Amino acid sequence: MENQLSRVVDALPGLVWTALPDGHIDFLNQRWCEYTGISVDEAYGRGWQSATHAEDLPELHERWRSILASGEPGEMEARLRRFDGEYRWFLFRTCPIADASGEIVKWCGINTDIEDRRRFEEAQRAHWWLSSPGREGHFRSIVDGVPALAALLTPAGEVELANRQALEYFGATLEDLKGRAITDTVHRDDLPDVLAAWRGTTETGPPFDVEARLRRADGVYRWFDTRGFPLRDTEGRIVRWYLLQTDVDDRKRAEALLAGEKRFLEMVAGGHSMSGILEALCHLVESTASGCYCSVVLVDPSGTRLEHGAAPSLPASFISSIIGRPVNVDSGPCAMASYLNEQVIAADLTSETRWAAYAWCPMALAHGLQACWSTPISSTAGKVLGAFAIYYDEPRAPLSLHQSLIEQFTHIASIAIERAQSDAALKRSEAFLAEAQYLSRTGSFSWRVATDEFTWSGELYRIYELDPAVPLTDELIYSRIHPEDIPLVSEMVDRARGGDFEFEYEHRLQMPDRSVKYLHLVAHGTRDQDGRLEYIGAIQDVTQRRLSAEALGNARSELAHVARVTSLGAMTASIAHELNQPLSGIITNAGTCLRMLAADPPNVDGARETARRTIRDGNRASDVITRLRALFSKKNATTEFVDLNEATREVIALSLSELQRSRVVLVPEFADDLPPVTGDRVQLQQVILNLLLNASDAMSGVDDRPRQLVIRTEQDEDDRIRLTVQDAGVGIDPAGFDRLFDAFYTTKSGGMGIGLSVSRSIIESHHGHLWAAPNDGPGATFSFSIPGRHGSVKGAHSLGAIGTSAATDARRTIGSL
Repeated sequence: MENQLSRVVDALPGLVWTALPDGHIDFLNQRWCEYTGISVDEAYGRGWQSATHAEDLPELHERWRSILASGEPGEMEARLRRFDGEYRWFLFRTCPIADASGEIVKWCGINTDIEDRRRFEEAQRAHWWLSSPGREGHFRSIVDGVPALAALLTPAGEVELANRQALEYFGATLEDLKGRAITDTVHRDDLPDVLAAWRGTTETGPPFDVEARLRRADGVYRWFDTRGFPLRDTEGRIVRWYLLQTDVDDRKRAEALLAGEKRFLEMVAGGHSMSGILEALCHLVESTASGCYCSVVLVDPSGTRLEHGAAPSLPASFISSIIGRPVNVDSGPCAMASYLNEQVIAADLTSETRWAAYAWCPMALAHGLQACWSTPISSTAGKVLGAFAIYYDEPRAPLSLHQSLIEQFTHIASIAIERAQSDAALKRSEAFLAEAQYLSRTGSFSWRVATDEFTWSGELYRIYELDPAVPLTDELIYSRIHPEDIPLVSEMVDRARGGDFEFEYEHRLQMPDRSVKYLHLVAHGTRDQDGRLEYIGAIQDVTQRRLSAEALGNARSELAHVARVTSLGAMTASIAHELNQPLSGIITNAGTCLRMLAADPPNVDGARETARRTIRDGNRASDVITRLRALFSKKNATTEFVDLNEATREVIALSLSELQRSRVVLVPEFADDLPPVTGDRVQLQQVILNLLLNASDAMSGVDDRPRQLVIRTEQDEDDRIRLTVQDAGVGIDPAGFDRLFDAFYTTKSGGMGIGLSVSRSIIESHHGHLWAAPNDGPGATFSFSIPGRHGSVKGAHSLGAIGTSAATDARRTIGSL
C-alpha cells in the first residue's frame, strides 16, 4: 500500500514531503528531487538543508521547531535552490497526522513556489511613479512580466489598471474589466469570504490574503491566492491598492488530494466498511474534478458479474441497471474495462455504437449522462477487482490532468478494495479457525517467556472455563491444574524457560465442580530479532478420547480374559497332569509315612524325610494353582519389572505336558544377562502361551519331520527385548497373511480368532510390536519386541504416566457428564 501511495504523491503538482514526529524528513516525492537535483538518499534526515539558502536556514529551523512544539499546522518561507543553481522563494505548509489516541505519528508538508508574488511585493514598494503621467506604462513594464494576475485598485476597490495576464485570463479589455461586478468573476461559494476580507481590510487598512475561485474566459473556475497591499500617502491615507492574484489551482488540488488521502488512510486504519471508504473516494473525485459523477463497481468472487461498490451522486435507477451485468465486452464500459483490464473511453454516448446488445447507451442517455471514462481497478498481483468510472452530462474526453487523477484515484480504490477484501478474508479465516477449534476442542496460545505474557484463543478460555475479561496469571492457570499434575507441569515450564524449544506432554485439569479434563499440549519455541523467547502452541481437550480409550481398554481386558480362559480350557489335560503328579506324590508319601510310624520301633527319620517330600509336592501343587489363578483372574493391569526368561519358563512349565502329549520337541534358547522389561507379567505370559499353543497346533498334522518348537529370547536394537517362537508346521497361507492379526480371523476349524488380535493389542500397549514371518523351510516364526527397563518409551510424559488415579478420575468425569 505504501508503494501505491508513493506513486500517488509523486504525481501531485507540488513538492511534497513527510517527517517523523521529531521533525526528521523521512519522505520526499519525485517532484522535490527533480526540482532540487538531489536524490532521495542524499536528502533524507538533514540532507535536504543543502538545497535551502544559507541565509534562510536559521529562521526556518526556529519556525520548524516552533511548529513541532505546538503540534498545530503552520507555514514557513524560504528559498530553495533549483537543480540549475537558481534560488526561488517557496511557501512551506505543514500539517500533523495523528493516530486514534491523538498522538502525532507523522508530519505532512507541501512547498509552493511564491517567487512571483515576492517580486510583485517588492515592485509595489516603488510607488513613486503613481504621480507620473506615464504610470500605466511604468506599471505594465513592471508587472506584465510577472506570471500572475496583477491590478491596481482605487481605495473603493474599482479597477484602475491590470496587467496583460489578467486581461487575457478574464478575456476582457481594461474597460470591460472596470465595468464587471465582483459576482461576475468570483465563484459564488467563495464570494462571502472575499467580501468579508475586503470589508475587513478597508476598515482597518492592513494587507489581506484570501483564496477563491476565479472564472476564466472559457467559464472554467480556477483557484487563486489573492493578496492586497495598501499604498499610503505621506499622511497615512490609502491612495491605491495593489492586487496580486497567483494561480494556486494545482496546489489546491494537491492539498485536497492530500487531505482526502489522509481521511482515506484514517478510514482504512480505523476499519471502516469498504462501501464507506469508496463513497468517500467518490466524493473526493467529484470535488476535485468538478462537474463529474463518480462510481465504483466490483467484480464478484466468481469473476463473472458486476457488484455495487459506490456511486453517491448517481440515480439509484442507473445503479440498479448496471449491477448484475456480465463481465464481458458487450454489456457496458465498466464490464468491458474489467474484462479487458484496460481503460475504456466513451467521450460522446450520443454517437457511441458499442454495447448495443445490452442497450447500455440509451439507458445512460436516459439518465442525462453523455460521457463515460471507465478504468479497471487492479490488485498488486494484477487481478481485476472492479472498475472506476467518471461520468459527465456533456460529451467530454479526458485530458492529461484527468488521466493523472484517474491513475491516482484508481490506486486509492485498489488499496481500499484489497484492504477490505483482505480484512474480510481474515475475518472468515478467523471464523473458520474458531469453528475448527471448537469442533476439535483445540485452543491455541502464545507465551512470551521474559514477561510471562499469555495470549489465548477463545476456545482455550472455554476449555479452562475462564472468563476472557479476567487477566491471565500463573496463579489463575495453576488453579485449574490437577494437584497431582502440578509437579509435571512445573517441570515442563522450567524446561521451556531453559530453552527447550520443542515439547509435548499431557496433563489434567480439575474444574471447580471436581470434574476432570485431560489435555494434550504441543508447543514450539522461537526467538525474535532481539533474542526474546516466545512459544506458540496448541492445547486439545482429549477427555472424551481418553474415556473412550479407557472403555476400549476395559473391553480388550475382558476379551483378553476370555482368550486366556479359552487357551487354558484347551490345556485341561495338561493342567490335570501337572496337578496329578504332586497329588499322587503327596498320597504315596503320606502312606509311606504312616507305615514308617507304625513300624516297631517307628522309623522316625524315614517318616521325617517322607513328610518333607509331602511338603515339597504340596508346594508344587500350590505353585500350579497360583499360576492358574493369575491367568484366570480379571484384575487390572499392573506395571512392574518382569524377567522375561523367568516368565517364559513359568509358561513352559504350565504347558509342558500338553506340548509333550502333542509330541512337540521344545528347544528353549534364553539369552543370558537379559535386562528386565517393564509391563504386566500376566498379560505378557498370556501372549507367550498363545504363541506356544498356536505353534503346537500348527504342527499337529506334521508326521514327516520332527515337531520342533524353538522359543528364543534375545536383546534387540535400541535397548529392546525380543521373544521369538519358531515352529516347523504348515506355515502361513499367503492369501490370509494380511488378516493374520485381525479380530475373529482364524484358520482353525474350532478357533475363535481372537488370540493373535488380543496378543497384538497387549504388545502394542507395552509400546512394542508383534509380527509374523514365514521360515526359509517349513513353518513360521512369530516374534514380539518390547522396550527394556532402560529403553526409551515414546510418550513418557503421557497420560499413562499420570498415575493409577486416572481410572477414578475417568469414572468421576463420566458421572458428571
